[in-house]
Amino acid sequence: MKTIFPSSNFRFLLAAALFAVAAVSAPAQQSARPMPSPPAQADVTLGGQQVVVKYNSPAMRGRKIMGGLVPWGQEWRTGANPATTIITPVDLMIGDLHVPAGTYTLFTLPVNEHEWKFIVSTKTGEWGIPYPAGNDLGRTAMHVGTLPAPQESMTISFEHTTANSTELHVKWETTDVSVPVKVAK
Repeated sequence: MKTIFPSSNFRFLLAAALFAVAAVSAPAQQSARPMPSPPAQADVTLGGQQVVVKYNSPAMRGRKIMGGLVPWGQEWRTGANPATTIITPVDLMIGDLHVPAGTYTLFTLPVNEHEWKFIVSTKTGEWGIPYPAGNDLGRTAMHVGTLPAPQESMTISFEHTTANSTELHVKWETTDVSVPVKVAK
């Protein structure tokens, strides 16, 4: 009986095919795992129109957040992964900043534990870092508060909403910073 061994060309082609199958299936397996900073969204209806903030929600995972991962005195992407965006079909007043209808990127500037700035950038579609200096529509002061207990994951929410006004809150660790938002007249 004669033993047949595949030719070296056949073995090479078989190895290449197996490698290709593994390479294609690896991203599918990776995407099945939850992201460490999953996508999230905050919605509010103002002036009869839906305003949306899209962000990714990082978690503390044992890290020091304020003054650590989120350093004092530097612009922060206010989330993780892609830049946080706001989509508004109506003109808004965010704090004392007039924001025309459109799509913008949001950043914050945690100056220190008592002072924060809310930043609206006209540059959109970028990853959250580096901060796109020179593209600010403007900045406005935020109210700094403290949560009664640490919050593991960062959230953005709209609270105390009426037909034409709300507060945008960013909460993480024990920090709760907010800025008033209302339909511009």
